Amino acid sequence: MDYDYKFKNNGEREVEQFVGINAFSTLDLDGIGGVYKDSYKDFIVKEITETGKIIELKEDRDSTPFLYRRDKYTTFNLIKVNRDTFNALDELCKALKISKWQVSYSGLKDKCSISAQKVSIQGNYISELNNLNVKDIFIRSIRPSKKPALLGSNRGNNFVITIRKIEDRKNLEENLSEILDRLRKKGFPNYFGLQRFGTYRPNSHLIGRYLLEGNYEQAFREFVSTIYSTESKNLSKIRYRLGKSLNDVDKLKERYKSFPKSLVYECRLIEYLIDHPKDYKGTFHQLNEEIINLIINAFQSYIFNKLISLRVKKGISLFKPTKGDIISILDDINGHTTNATYLYGNHYDKYLEEVIDLNRASIVVPLIGYDTNLNDFPLMKKLFTHIMKEENLKPEIFNSKLLDDFNLNGSFRAMMTIPIGLNLIELTDDDKFKGKKKVKIEFSLNKGCYATMLLRELIK
Repeated sequence: MDYDYKFKNNGEREVEQFVGINAFSTLDLDGIGGVYKDSYKDFIVKEITETGKIIELKEDRDSTPFLYRRDKYTTFNLIKVNRDTFNALDELCKALKISKWQVSYSGLKDKCSISAQKVSIQGNYISELNNLNVKDIFIRSIRPSKKPALLGSNRGNNFVITIRKIEDRKNLEENLSEILDRLRKKGFPNYFGLQRFGTYRPNSHLIGRYLLEGNYEQAFREFVSTIYSTESKNLSKIRYRLGKSLNDVDKLKERYKSFPKSLVYECRLIEYLIDHPKDYKGTFHQLNEEIINLIINAFQSYIFNKLISLRVKKGISLFKPTKGDIISILDDINGHTTNATYLYGNHYDKYLEEVIDLNRASIVVPLIGYDTNLNDFPLMKKLFTHIMKEENLKPEIFNSKLLDDFNLNGSFRAMMTIPIGLNLIELTDDDKFKGKKKVKIEFSLNKGCYATMLLRELIK
């Protein structure tokens, strides 16, 4: 059995390169090494509400009565332990016997973690939530509300992360201090991390590309049967055999029996294909809009990552603007990008350089959608043209009806992000790996930014 995608060492840096992540902001500094997420207990993520409050793991408040003339939603803090957000919400829906359409949330959280986030359910479920008992899911601070928690409504996330298995060496503390100081002052590339693409099967961007190109069979095969060396050998064999039987319904039925039913989305596609042979387009109607949106958005994210990496490859600074860059002024409260944008290379360049140095503005990179006008991003347009040729992409892909259907219009995102309150909690002997060191750090990031992209700068 030959892998469709074979990584030399199956290392994280290799897989990152596959999704366009190549550059470091601290390349001149040695990394400290080590591993993170050795245990879910080593990765704690807590949502920061739009008012700036960090949701604590143990905070709990008594609920007020649900007033039907005023309240429409039951909002609560969801604490999950080593559970995927979608999986946790599915379990909640089953336990409460409600539709998934009644549930809303402000963001997705890492599976291998202990996380706290805001969730809402349409209607009065205060009593049911108080009596809920689901493994590794805890409900806190249940209360009625007029409005739901909406995707993207949080300000950001707070992280407490432990890096383990670090080799002890003479200058470790000095090295660590130097990297942390650089990150506090300059930040790191605002890449979309592996969670956006899939850690073991980093291919959601490829599926998104095939969907936008209208190649539904290829999208199905990439979703279900393409095999990666980063996945287990046993599952790879199952995918391989199933992929060889797609044109024979009887064989497909037989080989589907051994397919893991825990892979819910793949199973939905396969079951539909068994009942509707060769209707690959129809298989994707079995996925909810949220999943399709994430898949297509992953392709946009891949292009974004490639643009940053190509910029660095061509020797263009991550920290200083160059002619043709677009600069966004950041808002005073959250530090998010705004629509107050300026083209660098004019008479107000000195002002733009000053506000960037003060962390009050950021160079931005386009997230290309159906209404993106690349003439508005002169420097990025040149880089994008290079990527289109390199990836063998046709311009029509960005005219796909799917981009319009899912409202994936053009936008932009800060090229660099600076962590808030980056603090070294401890550098001590590792209690799990004898003779090694461990580092615990705390920091906060604006919404949509990935903690793993900060960690890669530390570990390298």
